[in-house]
Amino acid sequence: MTTIILFALVFVLLIIGLPIGLSLGFSVLIAMLFRTNLEPIMIAQTAFTALDSFTLMAIPFFMLAGNFMRYGGISKRLLKFADTLVGFATGGLGAVTVVTCMFFAAISGSGPATVSAIGSFMMPAMTDKGYDKAYSAALTAAAGTIGVIIPPSIPFVVYGVVSGTSIGELFKAGIFPGILMGVALLIVNYRTAKKHGYIGYGDRPTLKTVWIAFKEAFWALLSPVIVLGGIYAGVFTPTEAAAVSCVYSFIIGKFVYHEIGKQEFIDCLDDTILISGSTSFIIGLSMSFAYFLTMEQIPTTIATWMLSLSDNKYLIFLLINAFLLVVGCFVDNISSCTILTPIFLPIIVALGMSPVQFGIVMTMNLAIGFVTPPYGANLFVASAVSKTPVESIASKVWPLIGALIVVLMLTTFVPQITMSFL
Repeated sequence: MTTIILFALVFVLLIIGLPIGLSLGFSVLIAMLFRTNLEPIMIAQTAFTALDSFTLMAIPFFMLAGNFMRYGGISKRLLKFADTLVGFATGGLGAVTVVTCMFFAAISGSGPATVSAIGSFMMPAMTDKGYDKAYSAALTAAAGTIGVIIPPSIPFVVYGVVSGTSIGELFKAGIFPGILMGVALLIVNYRTAKKHGYIGYGDRPTLKTVWIAFKEAFWALLSPVIVLGGIYAGVFTPTEAAAVSCVYSFIIGKFVYHEIGKQEFIDCLDDTILISGSTSFIIGLSMSFAYFLTMEQIPTTIATWMLSLSDNKYLIFLLINAFLLVVGCFVDNISSCTILTPIFLPIIVALGMSPVQFGIVMTMNLAIGFVTPPYGANLFVASAVSKTPVESIASKVWPLIGALIVVLMLTTFVPQITMSFL
């Protein structure tokens, strides 16, 4: 009964438009007052304790680093380099968008940030070259999902904190699935371009033109090498890597590319403070929600029930994937990860899946939810940037979602895809 009341309250509060953090907090408060003898002060205590984490400091640092890259000209250099490599091919501009999102994903760690940073340049360029405006926005939104899979990844940090899994191992395990997502989108883009006549432009690149573009983008391309190389080599922790990325991005944007002035610096801080503040609020109350679930033994109850449904672990994996895909449409990945990890992790471990692999699978599910109508976050970001109705974008995004789900199934049922780098 407590489980039904708790989740019903969350659903109702979200439906009436209450922010996710407040919905979680009020749901726990009401369930606690009417179904338990626990003191309500536990909500605040758990939230503050959860946020008192050195590891979670990586989140605002990665957000600030992403803003420095966006305002400091790093994303423009990445775009130009990708354009030199694949812009000539059929569907070249679409391919540039996907490849640049993969590069930017290795720096920012955020899906919506990737859509905003890359989409502001690429969506107008694709439209000018004859691409359907809604398709351009849909492709950018879908490519933005890679931002939380290729490391560094903010959701990986949250999952690592909640589950006790090594964040370094999650970063390593996310590399190949992220690349597969990019390849799948490139294939769909090529087929779409052939069908609608979205031809490339310019000549095939020569070694000279590639070298020139590489030199201009060198400092931008060096960022993921420093961040990920430092983590994998054991030079610094993921949190320290986020701080290093932040400092490096500012230095390059300010003193090398000369694009971060006083106003740009203020805008970077302003954006980061707003997003980080709301994210921290959500994480704190999500952890209170998860703590209450554990206190009431709700994860154990749900795990027992799901395992009683079938002896076939593959069927259970499919059910969990379907549930996560639906949740990802309505709830942001940080809240979903914090709430659902304690519920599903015992089931997954009992069925023989590694916590590291499940971290990738869960994040990928929730990332696909970013672009799944009607409430995918990336769809709304792409709509705002391109000034295209969400309904038009949603009509073009389904083949791209299908490609991402194929990669999700491979990641779920072929452990080597995630575990080969460990």
